[in-house]
Order: sequence, then structure tokens, then C-alpha cells
Amino acid sequence: MPKLAMLNQQGESIGSLNLKDEVFAVENNNQVIYDVIKQQRAAMRQGTVMTKNRTAVRGGGRKPYRQKGTGHARQGSIRAPHYVGGGVVFGPTPRDYSYKVNRKVRRLALRIALSEKLRGENLIAVDAIVLASYKTKDMVTVLNNLKVEGKIMVVLGEDSDLVNTASRNLPNVRTVLYNHLSVYDILNAGKLVVTKEALERIEEALS
Repeated sequence: MPKLAMLNQQGESIGSLNLKDEVFAVENNNQVIYDVIKQQRAAMRQGTVMTKNRTAVRGGGRKPYRQKGTGHARQGSIRAPHYVGGGVVFGPTPRDYSYKVNRKVRRLALRIALSEKLRGENLIAVDAIVLASYKTKDMVTVLNNLKVEGKIMVVLGEDSDLVNTASRNLPNVRTVLYNHLSVYDILNAGKLVVTKEALERIEEALS
């Protein structure tokens, strides 16, 4: 059963937590991580790129010249693809890139990602984050006390306007609720700062 030191927001150790093996001691599986990350990134794509085919291009409503007797090849529209200003052949059209990955695989990938953060000593447990104001410097003080730097994701057990507002001006800090965690976000963050309440709820959800 893995153990994790518990800190307060002053950066002082106030004990330790026993974490569940089935959530925080899962063996790495690169294929599972790859499948889920690929699915998440595909779902992020807007899929709004579009070109006009010969039907969508304005104009070309009548034949450019008569069918016979001109010595030229027959033509039906000046918006055909071989004309300048004509339509595009087989161009991209709006589409949805998202697809499904099984729920069991997604949950396993979350467990693996959390386990890897713990093994790499990049998971920091804090008793609670309570700020006195909306000021960014209050959040900076907490992060300095915890001695974390780089890309930081703060995981909360319940929504906090104070923490969200104090963090949003920090380009390297992102706050997220425990039930909005994703594998991509976990692996994209250098350090994970998780409140005790969030850890308990994550274990409850993934056990």
C-alpha cells in the first residue's frame, strides 16, 4: 500500500496517507495510455475545415458556350474543378473526429497516470487550500510553500471561486475538479497538487 506525505498549505508535514493499491499502484501500460490520449486529442479537434465543391461555388449557372460547333470540348459550367475559380475536388468537409474508447480502458488509463505521478514523486497531497482573498499572490504563496514549479495542476474536491480566480492569471497553473480529471491533463502537468478531499473522492470513484 503506497504512502504519501500530507502537507498543509504552509508546506509543513502533518502526517501521511495510505493510498489504495488498485488506484495508485497500477503497473504501466503504454498501449492503454496511447489509446486514451489519442481518443482525447481526436475529440479536441474542431473539425470545421471546409472547401467548396462545384455545387457550392457561386456562379456557373449556365453553359459557358453551346454544346456543338465551337471546336472546343463540351463544357457545362465555368465552376468545374479545372476552371480558375472552380470547385475543389475531394476537399475537406466538416466532420466529427471523436470516437469511443471503452469505459474500463479509460478508468484504467486514469489509474496508470495517477500511479506514474506518484512513482515519479510528482504527486503532492495537501490537507486543504483556503485563501483569504482572490489575489494571485495568495496562490503564489501557497505554491511556493509547497515548493512546486513548472506546469502545475491543482485538483480540488469541491469548486472554489477563490482558488480558481487566484490561479487564472498564472500561465503555468490550472485548477480542476476531481471529477474532471483526464489522462491527457495529468500527463501534461509536471506536478499534481491534490487536496485530501479530492484524493478520497478519486479513490472512491476509481476503486
